[in-house]
Amino acid sequence: MYRRPSPGQLSFVDFYLPFGGHLSGENRWVKLAGLIPWSDFETLYAEQLSATQGAPAKSFRVALGALIIKEKLALSDEETVQQVRETPYLQYFLGFHEYRDAPPFDASMMTHFRQRLSGELLGQVNQQVVAAALLEEAEASPEDKEPPRGKGDDGRQGGAAVETPTRAVSMDAEPSPHQGRLLLDASVAPADIRYPTDLD
Repeated sequence: MYRRPSPGQLSFVDFYLPFGGHLSGENRWVKLAGLIPWSDFETLYAEQLSATQGAPAKSFRVALGALIIKEKLALSDEETVQQVRETPYLQYFLGFHEYRDAPPFDASMMTHFRQRLSGELLGQVNQQVVAAALLEEAEASPEDKEPPRGKGDDGRQGGAAVETPTRAVSMDAEPSPHQGRLLLDASVAPADIRYPTDLD
């Protein structure tokens, strides 16, 4: 059975902490929560579940958020549940309205989350998150806002002498042949090396 959660993104400022204070908007989990279009994929997730039979399922945000936390932090299913229980930022990321010092779900639910979220659905979410992140990065990039410096009358850029080293590279030159052998393991050395103390 699936019940849709109340629509609307909870502001991190309104997230209730019983011990006082507020969540920081600069936290990575708060920023990531703003990039993921949770409500856009809620319908696709809900179509897999019955609207009338069975126990109420966890929301799409909880399911996807738990899997993201598990993969991003490289945790086991049990440790993922414990990290969510202990961290207000992770609880906000999963869409809770206040901090609760109780496990939000059993670790066995992680198996159900993996089964319900198909690779195609995760690919669509990933594309939208990457597009949103690139758009945000382009808007915040200071390089685009800085006007280019013009050249002075004497041909020097910005009035200061700028020397750029040039290197002549011939496009027709043949590449140099490989020389030697690359050893990737620092504990391995060729066996035919003779040391000064060898008697033979």
